[in-house]
Amino acid sequence: MNLVDSSGWLEYFVDGPNAKHFLSPLKDSGSLVVPVVVIYEVFKVVFRERGGDAAMQAFAAMQKGEIVDMTPSLAIAAARISLKQRLPMADSMILAAAEAHGAVIWTQDSHFKDLPGVKYFRKR
Repeated sequence: MNLVDSSGWLEYFVDGPNAKHFLSPLKDSGSLVVPVVVIYEVFKVVFRERGGDAAMQAFAAMQKGEIVDMTPSLAIAAARISLKQRLPMADSMILAAAEAHGAVIWTQDSHFKDLPGVKYFRKR
């Protein structure tokens, strides 16, 4: 399973210099998990930068993966991860979702850089 975090989705949508790194997990929708917090972050940025139609198109693309809702048990796991790893709330929710689904995180976010189970690409 794969989880592309917000930075990866956004890089893909703008066809940035690292977009190619996220193409493989995004094309394999059968192995893709998408936490609701990632939907929130991506929708917000796309809406702000490109408007409602583009944000809805991004949302439609993200729905091709398995959506991971924030359940009470996932929230507790994320809180523990946040304290242990000193991660911000959204990042700890993403990590908790990845761990719950046995997914590799694909990211440009330096908060994840040295964590196991992460494919990190330095942002260019």
